Amino acid sequence: MESALDYQTARALLDWQIELGATEAIRDTPIDRYALPEAAPWPGKSKAKSAAKADAGSIPATPGAVPMAAVDAVAIARKAAQAAGSLAALRAALGAFDLCELKKGARNLVFCDGVPGARVMIIGEAPGRDEDREGRPFVGRAGQLLDRMLAAIDLGRDSSVYITNVLPWRPPQNRDPKPEEIAMMQPFLARHVELADPDLIVSMGNISCQAVLDRRGITRLRGRWAEAFGRPVLPMFHPAYLLRQPLAKREAWADLLSVKARLKGIT
Repeated sequence: MESALDYQTARALLDWQIELGATEAIRDTPIDRYALPEAAPWPGKSKAKSAAKADAGSIPATPGAVPMAAVDAVAIARKAAQAAGSLAALRAALGAFDLCELKKGARNLVFCDGVPGARVMIIGEAPGRDEDREGRPFVGRAGQLLDRMLAAIDLGRDSSVYITNVLPWRPPQNRDPKPEEIAMMQPFLARHVELADPDLIVSMGNISCQAVLDRRGITRLRGRWAEAFGRPVLPMFHPAYLLRQPLAKREAWADLLSVKARLKGIT
């Protein structure tokens, strides 16, 4: 009997239960696990293995089908991103991109917030629970701190800042994105920067630095200007890190002042 729920709905309900603290699934009737065989046989398992070996390297039986190993997700992402001639078209291209598994478990595509064409573009890491729910980046506690940080140097997402993330979909349980997930999203990110056309980029957190600068180690990178996508880039601590490590706010303030000074120097 098939479930009446689609994959995305079932996954969202499961994530919700986990967030509430559920750690184990309990059935209606008890199971004596000591009476179970060490390895439960699966009907047809040996036949499936034999068939898999026999079919290895063969052409798919379904006309037009392509083996997953033959799919170059990065190349497909690059082609889709380059075909986008506007931010709206890029958002649509991301929405149509089905090769990233994160999309299946996310509620919303988190594309951007702020003012397109702003001089400052902030690139975060990935959506959290609040961002996934609202479909906008940096809207939780970290986002509130970011707004206060920007206001301290007379910037704001409603007037002078454009914000996005490396990943547009929330990873399960807020885990770090996998390298292959970052690689798939890099062509979209590069095109995003081209279309948004900022004067400078603020790269927040390790994942952002990995995607933008191909380097990690935010404690070493922060505060040092680099270049990517043909623009100056300043790595900074992610606001979520500052919430856990308040003493690091001193370094974050120095970085904000560096952004302000750099903007004055760019004509």
